Amino acid sequence: MSTDKRHIQLMDTTLRDGEQTQGVSYSPAEKLNLAKALLELLKVDRVEVASARVSSGEKEAVMKLNQWAKEHGYQERIEVLAFVDHKLSADWVLETGGRVINLLTKGSEKHCREQLGKNLDEHVTEILRTVDYAKSQGLRVNAYLEDWSNGYRDSRDYVFAMMDRLKDSGIDHFMLPDTLGVMSPYEVFESLQDMCARYPEQHFDFHPHNDYGLGTANVMEAVRAGVSSVHCTVNCLGERAGNASLAEIAVVLRDQLGMELSIDESYIMQLSNMVEAFSGKRVPANAPIVGADVFTQTAGIHADGDLKGGLYETRLSPERFARSRSYALGKMSGKASLAKNLEALGLDLSEENQKKVLQRIVKLGDSKELITSDDLPFIIAEVLESKEYHHIKLLNCSITSGLDLESTVSIRVELDGKVERAAGSGNGGFDAFIDAMDKIMQSRDFTLPELLDYEVRIPKGGHTNALTECVITWDCDGQEYKTRGLHANQVFAAILATLRIINLLWHERDSGDGVLSQLRTGHQH
Repeated sequence: MSTDKRHIQLMDTTLRDGEQTQGVSYSPAEKLNLAKALLELLKVDRVEVASARVSSGEKEAVMKLNQWAKEHGYQERIEVLAFVDHKLSADWVLETGGRVINLLTKGSEKHCREQLGKNLDEHVTEILRTVDYAKSQGLRVNAYLEDWSNGYRDSRDYVFAMMDRLKDSGIDHFMLPDTLGVMSPYEVFESLQDMCARYPEQHFDFHPHNDYGLGTANVMEAVRAGVSSVHCTVNCLGERAGNASLAEIAVVLRDQLGMELSIDESYIMQLSNMVEAFSGKRVPANAPIVGADVFTQTAGIHADGDLKGGLYETRLSPERFARSRSYALGKMSGKASLAKNLEALGLDLSEENQKKVLQRIVKLGDSKELITSDDLPFIIAEVLESKEYHHIKLLNCSITSGLDLESTVSIRVELDGKVERAAGSGNGGFDAFIDAMDKIMQSRDFTLPELLDYEVRIPKGGHTNALTECVITWDCDGQEYKTRGLHANQVFAAILATLRIINLLWHERDSGDGVLSQLRTGHQH
């Protein structure tokens, strides 16, 4: 079959088949908002929104949807799953103001015989009766051949006989589901090519499931075989392993097969976020197109390649989906990773300072898996704040805290080459640390400055695992000075700020070179 560019319809069934995901149930308002976004923003061709006769809540939702669709010209694109029950489903849809039903028929001989207890003639007679009534009431009718994939594999003659009886009944689309997700791409191509060749006047839809993780690949083969309508869901929702992902199908059909689609890719992420919020089903961070991490480069060599010539960029660019590429900062970062993040923030650092910042990032990366661009200004401020002195080094620190219990700390430090140990207690971990540190410093005839102000913050929009910046204002003989510490743990950020003021005061006492003048309030770098 030629794969010359042609238009492929996307029928989204997030609101019907997607709602069959375990634990998912949309309110009428949520269904209405999702349907509006799917049709008006994403511009999918058709939306399947519900199953007939399920509940009063479902009926209310479909009525509101159809009322909105009528006012905005979308009635022919709203579809409802119906059943072979003569008038019952059709009347239900008519009462909601609907115009299109998707009739659920049995596409395999085994389902017809064992689930319905009927033969093909009996089943087809009831189908035709239901179709005739629906059409007499002005409804358009599509038909699912449920379990078609197993039917074609196990009882092909049944499938062909069913099609022969129904092909002239006025059914618009024959929808061929791989109901249990059992087909391989090769089988999809061979079977659908056969169906399209046998019934060239019929319009076939392919409805895949993802049980073997082949949903997107199977859609590719269905389109190659000649199918021009495929079904999907946002975020791969659906029974068991879900349906084929709308985002994956959209980019694969465009990029790999050169097909034309109606949808506006720039809204894919917005729809994914809406469905995630309303369904309560979280999107994996590595999900293609919509995952949080899929446009983030972690390895420094990748950032270097992009910096030198876009060597790790593809047609699958984040800008297509109203997203942006990012370069993770951590222990695997290189100069290029830092350079890309500085560029994005509009910051310019000397080569020497870039080296210092990168060393700090790599060190922080050992205690924090991922450092974001939001963390970077904090790191830069800490690194560039002042000269570093290492008269005192923290070798070990153990803090114990409990509800309604006094905190305790045990520390081991190196002070001018000599190891010192102390224990302390207090109202919280930082207070206990100060108690222990004060004991060590008193033995060296050194008094800790008085703490005047203590400020803790994380980056704007930061998460619970964000780096914590602690800025402490100290009273040093009547002068106010600030030091900052940066760590994934709030208490240790404060400890690092404390060690910095001790190092600076110790150096000032020994050398008298006035380094504290760098730290006066309002004169920080």
